[in-house]
Amino acid sequence: MGYGQRVAGTKKLFAALTRRGPHRVLRGDLAFAGLPGIVYTPESGMNLPGVAFGHDWMAKAGNYTGTLEHLASWGIVAAAPNTETGLAPSVLNFAFDLGTTLDIIAGVRLGPGKISVHPTKLAVAGHGFGGSAAVFAAAGMASKLRTAAALFPSPTHPPAEQPASTLRMPGLILRAPADGTAIRSNADALSAAWSRAVTRTVDKAQASGLVEGRRLAKAVGLPGADRGTQKHARALLTGYLLHVLAGDKVYKVFSDPEATLPKTVALDPHAEPPTMQDKVVALLKG
Repeated sequence: MGYGQRVAGTKKLFAALTRRGPHRVLRGDLAFAGLPGIVYTPESGMNLPGVAFGHDWMAKAGNYTGTLEHLASWGIVAAAPNTETGLAPSVLNFAFDLGTTLDIIAGVRLGPGKISVHPTKLAVAGHGFGGSAAVFAAAGMASKLRTAAALFPSPTHPPAEQPASTLRMPGLILRAPADGTAIRSNADALSAAWSRAVTRTVDKAQASGLVEGRRLAKAVGLPGADRGTQKHARALLTGYLLHVLAGDKVYKVFSDPEATLPKTVALDPHAEPPTMQDKVVALLKG
């Protein structure tokens, strides 16, 4: 296959992944197993891949229903704990809850008994604060997971860079073009620490845009939902998980660190890293 054919094929795959997949989706409640949260599954399927998804700071699991439904429509069981939703959440407690979420979905039959998750096809993922929590969860249960993903991750205390440096599993990091000078982003630090992570810059993305249902926030000038960010991040995450987690070789390009995918931009490898002064100036410019 020539270069032009490969590019056309990748564009076609990406375009398909921006839309819902072929599976009808069911919704469930994690509270049946004692943990607040939600789970979305394909209508049926045994030994499916499963992912636990962590929300951002001051968000809730319900702010990611579109993303969870999207993953489920492509055959991936997606569950999100609705814990640590206050002003001062604990990243370590949230990482533990992500692990508990995986234990639940991998340990019981879901839906009407026609759905199960394979115990060796597990991953953690998250957005912002939840992205860093996913890194902690991955480090704490590395032998149980196949991969992890941090979408527009943000700094936490303690920082996620140290556990990221211990990870030997493949991973995905998504960043926004402005993240290099953004104080509320640790995407570049995680990328430097996590040697096997594929890092992609999503063109025109807003780091907070993956959160759903915050129209009022945008109306008053605060960060809120962004449909373009959601559409493109979901496609990149889904394609990556279909290859690395589900083992579908059709989507191999999504985990290839050398591949430039649609709606992503390549970083200049020779560019000087921003200083703290650069970040402060960017913050003041707003």
